[in-house]
Amino acid sequence: MRRIVGFLLVLGLLIGGAGWWWVNHHRLTLANSVVNLSIEFGSLPQSVAQAAVEAGVDTSPLVLYWWFRLSGQARQIKAGSYEFAGELTPASLLRKLVRGDEALRTVTLVEGWTFRQVRAALLKAELLTPDTQGLEPDLIMKSLGRPELPPEGRFYPDTYNYAKGSSDLALLRRALQAMDRQLAAAWQARQTDSPLKTPEQLLTLASIVEKETGLARDRALIASVFVNRLRLGMPLQTDPTVIYGLGEQFDGNLRKRDLQQDTPWNTYTRSGLPLTPISMPGKAALGAAAQPEPGRALYFVARGDGSSQFSENLAAHNHAVNQYQRGQ
Repeated sequence: MRRIVGFLLVLGLLIGGAGWWWVNHHRLTLANSVVNLSIEFGSLPQSVAQAAVEAGVDTSPLVLYWWFRLSGQARQIKAGSYEFAGELTPASLLRKLVRGDEALRTVTLVEGWTFRQVRAALLKAELLTPDTQGLEPDLIMKSLGRPELPPEGRFYPDTYNYAKGSSDLALLRRALQAMDRQLAAAWQARQTDSPLKTPEQLLTLASIVEKETGLARDRALIASVFVNRLRLGMPLQTDPTVIYGLGEQFDGNLRKRDLQQDTPWNTYTRSGLPLTPISMPGKAALGAAAQPEPGRALYFVARGDGSSQFSENLAAHNHAVNQYQRGQ
């Protein structure tokens, strides 16, 4: 009897050892270089094993199912979209499913982009479901729970990860909430004597600063010029707002007649801030609008190297224009 027990014990150890080796070292063959597996919420371990085989993992669904069961982790498998490539074992397959290590894509929303550019980028994003395609901007904002807000400038520029099949509306909601946080922080840190009365005004000013320069050291100085003008009731007279107001009419060449064409965003024909933001400001532009550089400059002109020349009066500004723009 003891011999039989001993034999069974050895046999069990051999089977267990073989099972351990199979789970950890047996290389699973894939039908393609990349196998995509989608697991719906609430899927049972047996259906997950079957789905893996049908997706292109060459193994027995029954054996794979029993491995899920015996591992004690079958209930921890997470729904999602997964990709498998290269060397894959039953153990590494299960680890991926238990961690919820989904196949993620990325899309980058760039500082200074308009909402139109954001929508174009989302439409081109790989495997992102275009739920907002064909929707008017106001309907998109309504779907996001912000029907009272214009979409321009309301989404934070950043790189966002998303799973295969995710909705572009869900990604926009994340970008909207990210801007909420960044704008709230900038508003909290604003200078006490700021002429800006609401966070929305700060966002609008930051969007202009974002379009006026990409040079870090000039942002707070440019913000200072606009803040000084707002205090004095002077028109902001900033070209990017005019260009934004022209929309698709703008052909890349800003003319005198464009500056005279009145729109709600033309800061030559209208005083104060434009009707809405004109772009997505980044963190640095929000910070510059909240805490502009102290100074009395009311004018600036591009030097041609990416930087700007600042002036406190019109005579000095005209001299700078002649020097840097006209070469006189």
